[in-house]
Amino acid sequence: MELARLIRSIPDFPVKGILFRDITTLIRDGDALQEVIDTLVERYIDSDVEAVAAIEARGWIFGAPLAYELGAGFVPIRKPSKLPADTISVEYSLEYGTNKLEIHKDAITPGTKVLLVDDLLATGGSAKAAAQLIEKLGGKVLAIAFLIELVDLHGRDALKGYDVYSMIQFEGA
Repeated sequence: MELARLIRSIPDFPVKGILFRDITTLIRDGDALQEVIDTLVERYIDSDVEAVAAIEARGWIFGAPLAYELGAGFVPIRKPSKLPADTISVEYSLEYGTNKLEIHKDAITPGTKVLLVDDLLATGGSAKAAAQLIEKLGGKVLAIAFLIELVDLHGRDALKGYDVYSMIQFEGA
């Protein structure tokens, strides 16, 4: 299946100058969603993943079923003040401002092998922040997987040293 054709592009969202890649048109298609999850499972089934961490909120769409299929735990990484217990946080830059991510202090134990998942790689800021959170807790980031990569924003540069995978690549921002 040609997954890229199922992704809607919305200009000037959330701010002027951004071309937003909307995955809701892909995930409403059961066959397409199943293909995404199956492809990721096939790629990481032999990687000894103990936990799948995913970034709020679209990363969760892929992270939770992937964790289930891999027999791994699921770790939510959230925006500030969304997690109920003690957290650690990291601030990061994105293509149109700054933000912060948090994780529960007890979400990952030292040595845990973690697959980090999100929907989109743009500048790499949120993925880098999430990887830093995992590593601050002593986890080992085995790989970082994305549905979409905006190659012209060079997000891979921010993630040097990590095994980065994207299923769909778009040229242009």
